[in-house]
Amino acid sequence: DPDYGGPEYETIGAIGSNCGVEDVKAICKGHERCNALGLDSISAGSTIAFAMECRENGLITDKEAGTLDLTFGSAAGMLQALDMIAHREGIGDFMAEGCLRMAKKLGHGTEGIAMTVKGLDAAMHDPRGSLQLRIGYMLNPHGADHCSVFGGGTSPMGLPDLNKFGILQPVKDELSAKRLSLFKLNHLLNMVNDYLVICLMPNINNEQKAELLKAVTGWNTGWVEMLQVAERILTLMRLFNLREGLTAADDELPERYYQPKTDGVLATKPIPDRAAMAEARQWYYYYMGWDTNGVPTPEKLAELGLA
Repeated sequence: DPDYGGPEYETIGAIGSNCGVEDVKAICKGHERCNALGLDSISAGSTIAFAMECRENGLITDKEAGTLDLTFGSAAGMLQALDMIAHREGIGDFMAEGCLRMAKKLGHGTEGIAMTVKGLDAAMHDPRGSLQLRIGYMLNPHGADHCSVFGGGTSPMGLPDLNKFGILQPVKDELSAKRLSLFKLNHLLNMVNDYLVICLMPNINNEQKAELLKAVTGWNTGWVEMLQVAERILTLMRLFNLREGLTAADDELPERYYQPKTDGVLATKPIPDRAAMAEARQWYYYYMGWDTNGVPTPEKLAELGLA
């Protein structure tokens, strides 16, 4: 149906590459079905790929799979799975729970291959190839969302837009205190985009965002207040997660992201280990005004007007 348009990068990666499906027409049909059925294509594709890997390793039986072909590369299986998930039919009822809940029920170490953080399926941007995404997937309050963690400052590209925040020279793209300080700034700037309801795509610089806010609201505001609002949002999200039972242990990547790719350009790329990521996590907590367990301190809550 042309009304649904064509698939973009995430959908092609999730229901195509991740599932081993090379049939472009089938991928386009899967895109259509996801939109028609109200399914998120990233989560749906990741769940199907996860089920395929479990099936390949004998963790999902013939009886459990039923009529669904959970073989990598099966375009028909991918399309059938989408409908079964949406209508919770057969094994689709189990798959509709998503990767994390499936893994918890299946056991046998499958949580290490469920590519989720805080239950959210990772986007198709592999964090083994980007330190910004690696940090972001781990620390973002709602999990491995690529749209919340983009940012510059490690190269000359886009650097002038960060000059007003004291980033005058590119920061070395390595796990360090300075790099995590830059990550916090970019995290806040992404929150500003969210609360201004501005798409990531338009070329609107930071100065224009402040001017737009003042023009629309009439407020006498600027970047000090705008960043504080963003920090208040992230802190409230942290408090919500803590109330719901999440802890610092949930600020973690799945095991596969600590393993090198078996082929391609990332096969030889060094990957920060768990100890390095744990240290980065502590730097972020420090810059956010949280304690070593990731709990916002009373002083920070008072500063943000949340006490």
